[in-house]
Formats: sequence, structure tokens, C-alpha cells
Amino acid sequence: MNIDARRMIGNQGKGKKMNRSSILIAVSIFGAAWAFQAGAADSHMHHASNEVKPAATAGAAWAEGEVRSIDKAAGKLTIKHGAMPKFDMPPMTMAYRVRDKAMLDRLKPGDKIKFDVDGVGGEFTVLRLEKLK
Repeated sequence: MNIDARRMIGNQGKGKKMNRSSILIAVSIFGAAWAFQAGAADSHMHHASNEVKPAATAGAAWAEGEVRSIDKAAGKLTIKHGAMPKFDMPPMTMAYRVRDKAMLDRLKPGDKIKFDVDGVGGEFTVLRLEKLK
């Protein structure tokens, strides 16, 4: 008689305990999988709410703000701006990449600007801007 056959014969009396244990293990695995899936779905919803959303209309593309700082080497501009409905974004101060570093040459901290931002390569990027008077 081989070893597997001996184990099967030896475990015949333990059948009821094995069934209960198997059911408990299966329920535990099912519960853990369900919790993991629910967490993954919640995480996906969180990331989806942070995705860059396209503009509903061309007029919604422009926002107004004030230049707070300029980093020419990194090609970034920190802007304190109002709400941006295009991205469902509340008023805040945030650093944005600029499409063209030359855009930064005509700005200084404190300038009031009107700007158009969009998601480029997964990063908010200023595509156009105009100084306000």
C-alpha cells in the first residue's frame, strides 16, 4: 500500500472535521477575496476621481490666478487660482508644468494671469497663458 492510500484510510474517521474545516477555510478565503475586491474598487474610484477630465466646452478651459513662484529650470509655475470646473478642482495653490519654458520669461511673482491647463502625459500642464492688466 502506498503512502497516499494510507493517509486516505487514516483520515476516514476525521471526515467530519475535515469538512467543517474545509468550509471554514473556503468561507474565509471568500471573505478575504470579497474584502480585497471591495478595497480595489474603492481605490479605483479614488484614482478615477483624480484623473484629468476633458473640457466640456472651450470656454471652460481658461482659469484665472496669481503667479506665486517660477522655476525656470524645471519649467514649472506655481499659481494660486480659483475653482477650475474643468477638473472639478477647488481653489488652491499648485505647481504646474508649462508646455514651453519660454512662457516663463515674461512672468514674475504677483502677476495676475488667465491660463489654460490640460493633462499632458499624466501631469497638469499650462498650455496657454495671458497676463491680465
